[in-house]
Amino acid sequence: MKKLLILSGKGGTGKTTTSAAFIRFSGARAFADCDVDAPNLHLVAEAAGERQDSPYLGSPKARIQSQSCTGCGACLAACRFGAIHREGNCCTVDEYACEGCGVCAYVCPTGAAELAEDVAGQLTLIRRERVFSTARLKMGRGNSGKLVTRVKRALTDAAPQEELAILDGSPGIGCPVIASTAGVDLVLVVAEPSLSGLSDLERLLQTAETLNVPMAVCVNRYDVHLDRTLAIEDFCRERKIPFMGRVPYDPAVPQAVNAGKSVADVECPAREALYQVYCRTMELLEKG
Repeated sequence: MKKLLILSGKGGTGKTTTSAAFIRFSGARAFADCDVDAPNLHLVAEAAGERQDSPYLGSPKARIQSQSCTGCGACLAACRFGAIHREGNCCTVDEYACEGCGVCAYVCPTGAAELAEDVAGQLTLIRRERVFSTARLKMGRGNSGKLVTRVKRALTDAAPQEELAILDGSPGIGCPVIASTAGVDLVLVVAEPSLSGLSDLERLLQTAETLNVPMAVCVNRYDVHLDRTLAIEDFCRERKIPFMGRVPYDPAVPQAVNAGKSVADVECPAREALYQVYCRTMELLEKG
């Protein structure tokens, strides 16, 4: 299975729109949303079939058994994160403030406070003719990189016979991006023609080089600032990064997305330009 990962330096550049279009262009039967903090590929990429949900267990968090709590306040005094509050005659834990250090369990004289498994998110696998793997991390939870790894593994295990998998990554260069990038065959960066767009591109290049993964670039809404687009193309030329093409600003794109459609299903200039980017990207992916 060859894996194509689509990334961006920040949200709003058109990464997920590009991913959904590539899925339609290629007819890919294996794809995943690795943006576990804010997954939305399912909104514009058809994912129908049998749904399998499973909990994702993160780092343990404190829990206080109300029937055993005497309200002595030992845990309240010991917690350095302000995660414990008194409610009536017993104490409770704020799950979003708790860091899972376990001090409350250590100082509790009755054993009412303990560390317990925490459901930090949910993994979802949808399959029929196609396989879609995704996950959603609960607010305030960590270990997003581990959850992304689980998303990728679930896709590979469910569709080992597929030749191509398209992965919609997270914006930025944090843990979920690193987990998404590890082990893929090619990263396509969707850049925007702005000063920050070029800076984001440089940071993504460093990430890809560190993980020894080849990278290619396209520019979305290139005609919004042509000089910045040319600067990105010059950067790619100087660093010998394959440049896949430009996609123009097109009002038909947000209209399609808001209607829950892929740009691949709409006849418009952006669709035609994106298809050319897709063809060049697939050719590069096949060359290895």
